[in-house]
Amino acid sequence: MTNKLDGLSMNLENANMEKLKAVFPECFSEGTLDIDKLLSLCGEYIDNDFEKYKFEWKGKIESLKLAQKRSTGTLRPCKAESVNFDETKNLYIEGDNLEVLKLLQTAYYNKIKMIYIDPPYNTGSDFVYEDDFADPMARYKEITQQTTKSNAETMGRFHTNWLNMMYPRLRLAANLLREDGVIFISIDDNEAHNLKKLCDEVFGEENFVADMSVVNNLKGRNDKKYIARANERLLMYVKSMEFEEHGLSLDDSVVSEYKEIDDNGKYRLLELRKRGGPDTRKERPNMYYPFYVNPQSGKVSLEQSEFYSVEALPVKSNGDDGRWRWGKETAAKNIEYLFGKQVGNKYNIYEKDYLEDGEGARRVRPKSVLAGAAYSTDVATKEYRAIMGRVEFSNPKPVAMIKDLIEYATNPNEESIILDFFSGSATLAHAVMQLNVEDGGNRRFICVQIPELCEEDSEAYKEGYTNLCKIAEERLRRTGKKIIEENTQTELGDEEKSPLDVGFKVFKLDTSNLKTWDGTPIQDKQIDLFYERLNAMIDTVKDDRTDMDVVYEVMLKMGIPLDVEVQYMEINDKIAYIVGDFILMICLADKITAEDIEAMAQYAPAKIICAEAGFADDSALSNAHYILKDRAIELKLV
Repeated sequence: MTNKLDGLSMNLENANMEKLKAVFPECFSEGTLDIDKLLSLCGEYIDNDFEKYKFEWKGKIESLKLAQKRSTGTLRPCKAESVNFDETKNLYIEGDNLEVLKLLQTAYYNKIKMIYIDPPYNTGSDFVYEDDFADPMARYKEITQQTTKSNAETMGRFHTNWLNMMYPRLRLAANLLREDGVIFISIDDNEAHNLKKLCDEVFGEENFVADMSVVNNLKGRNDKKYIARANERLLMYVKSMEFEEHGLSLDDSVVSEYKEIDDNGKYRLLELRKRGGPDTRKERPNMYYPFYVNPQSGKVSLEQSEFYSVEALPVKSNGDDGRWRWGKETAAKNIEYLFGKQVGNKYNIYEKDYLEDGEGARRVRPKSVLAGAAYSTDVATKEYRAIMGRVEFSNPKPVAMIKDLIEYATNPNEESIILDFFSGSATLAHAVMQLNVEDGGNRRFICVQIPELCEEDSEAYKEGYTNLCKIAEERLRRTGKKIIEENTQTELGDEEKSPLDVGFKVFKLDTSNLKTWDGTPIQDKQIDLFYERLNAMIDTVKDDRTDMDVVYEVMLKMGIPLDVEVQYMEINDKIAYIVGDFILMICLADKITAEDIEAMAQYAPAKIICAEAGFADDSALSNAHYILKDRAIELKLV
């Protein structure tokens, strides 16, 4: 039987059941889960203590159901507002992120390397993410055409509303992360405690990495009682322990410390004696032992000899016995990297810390406190204004901070997808493009932002920007143009640079392109209305939608990423769209015949998709099914 696309997003309940079936096949009978058998197999790992700690709030179950509710939406391409639509791998999506995350499930499941989000901080100001459990798409249509609502503390469900907004979105986001993926979330003190508990549940307590502090206002803000707040919080969770860090480049102030040089390159001297903490012989006696120095060369040995004649011990400045940072075994393995130097009337031992190791320039881990002028809100605002002038945007994030997170979490030699589904002014996209220029990386971004309306008295509105998405898209156009102008050199060393991808495809959330049956009850005297509905369903594609709208919906529903190339060709005077290397062939023409199907099959696509109403007659559809079955090509209908 020929499969037919239903215009709905991925069925997450079915996907979860398939996971269970793969691990516990014996717990399924005729497709139904035997919960008692599952519980018996889990045995001692089942916790029946009803008094155990749980993180609960009003609406939690409903918000989970909302995450699992299949979306009736789609993402429509908007080539006119894009930059380099046919070549770019970057995506900018206008729409409610809940629905968009649902629509991305099939095509991007387990494919996102890094997520960064800066969600609403729940400060009582505008709060546009008020979900409708019955009809999310209708709610989206409503909020993009009216003023937004706030989440004031006087509403009585201040924290609950925020949790109900975040929970389904984080659930869906977790599905998209690769096993070696990572998520960073900016937040302030209003919801940091709740966000930590929420992420522990969604990503697992064992995958918590850090609760970092970002110092973004050195002067401190006087918006709170008692304390002038100078920082925000940044939570980090990994999908699993498969995550590998890539470190950060050393900043210029540290590089300047590498003043010495030998055959192995530049290095700095780091004293081997332990300073601070348990730094005495009494506390770590096995790390107290002598080195012997050659006073002419400074070379070091653990054995005394004619050449290594001067003893060096870890003696503290007050004369007490200290201890080394390395044990004797580590010192023996790395003796070539040690150097003895006379200081006063004794010799100190130093480690040669090289600027480059076998894998290139040294890299460091970020600290739990991220501080520096480049991380400040003032710098972020200046960066934004340098691009957008008088068009204001509240609290943009600093490019340097996001760039550092991306550099730390991704390998420039891999194709990493980085997602921001509260993308605001599109700082993440800016950071991705800029970092790719700096290190030759091949990262790409997906930004999602609800098209929140600009106030009519705002500078943005006066400049012609009706919603936040239009501001962000213009920022990316200007940023991309600036990057191109500043990087006209075509070569990097002896190798040619790959073309800079500073473009982005724009997609807009909308209802499905495919018609659905109107099941509204009909009165006895409305039989004409019934026949009108039947006639309307003859052509399953809505009248105001284009072929490309349908092509990209088919791609999403069939798990093809939106950056895969789409071309077209004529076959028997009919247009056929080719997705990727003939992954799909989509023909939405009328009067398709068996001969047309034969001609399409010559190209051996994996699947052919046609409009059900597009066949010349029932015989043509029946013949198409048999022609393609013989050639192991799947036929799907819309």
